[in-house]
Amino acid sequence: MMLAKLEELEARYEQLVRELADPAVIADQAAYRRKARAHAELDEIVRVYRRYKRVRQEIAETKSLLEEDGERELRELAAAELVKLEAEEEELARRLRVLLLPKDPNDEKSVVMEIRAGAGGEEAALFAADLYRMYSRYAEEMGWRVELVDAHPTELGGFREIVFTVDGRGAYSRLKYESGVHRVQRIPITESGGRIHTSTATVAVLPEAEEVEVAIDPEDLRIDVFCSSGPGGQSVNTTQSAVRITHLPTGLVVTCQDEKSQHKNKEKAMRVLRARLLALAEEKQQSEVAAARRLQVGTGDRSERIRTYNFPQGRVTDHRIGLTLHQLDRVLDGDLEPLIEALITSDQAERLKKLQ
Repeated sequence: MMLAKLEELEARYEQLVRELADPAVIADQAAYRRKARAHAELDEIVRVYRRYKRVRQEIAETKSLLEEDGERELRELAAAELVKLEAEEEELARRLRVLLLPKDPNDEKSVVMEIRAGAGGEEAALFAADLYRMYSRYAEEMGWRVELVDAHPTELGGFREIVFTVDGRGAYSRLKYESGVHRVQRIPITESGGRIHTSTATVAVLPEAEEVEVAIDPEDLRIDVFCSSGPGGQSVNTTQSAVRITHLPTGLVVTCQDEKSQHKNKEKAMRVLRARLLALAEEKQQSEVAAARRLQVGTGDRSERIRTYNFPQGRVTDHRIGLTLHQLDRVLDGDLEPLIEALITSDQAERLKKLQ
């Protein structure tokens, strides 16, 4: 069954190659982009499948060689080669099973991320700032662009709430695993007695919605403009550039005051609003979808956590997969790949298990 599906995908891939060379398709830019995207999506699986077929052919030839009478040295070389080829065949088959798993339609999208201080007061706000820096550094390493949408800073440099976008192909496919409650254990700068405190921050990762995916009636919006402000409420500028958009049917409110331009702030706020409305729509369709914002963030209580950052022990533990890394400084500096790769591998293994 798997081989039949792979043959079908290879045939589709070859058809797309021919169509992309067709002058009529090249002249139609919309059609060309659509077919180029489909071609790119099939490229990896076709490359792996073709290598898989070559390896199986080489295995058959090597076995045939071993059945023949020949020099002992050649037979030993063939036997050693067969072991390597069979190991590669097994690994390629595993990769193909993973590549055939149903894809999350949101995986290639950019994201809107929201971090909020949970339990722990000022220390939770400082931790929210640490998480924002961690994701910003990770995005930089991945070649993605981070844009601040809205922030509510505290006097000590933390954030009660911060909303930002991460623009880059495949951002959601990796950052979606960050949704949930993050817990920190350390001695706060506000603690004079040297006691270790536990605080939390919630992270929500929303796939960015295209305008065609979420229809918004302008009549359903109330748009207010005001002067942006900084910590303590002091005015940052004297022009009414900050924008607050209220979606009347749902009561969702989005604020953006990062840009000096009212127009740019409105654009950013609309991006966030579309992402939140898409998450709400998905929640209605399938309550267990992780992108649904309420399921992602929980209540912020200390007992609800996906990951713990323990400063005294210099460790990070992801509770979903039981992985502990003694690399706290590196993780907080944006080195998230070991955690994310482990989460992706675990997710793929669980999905493969369900298909068996």
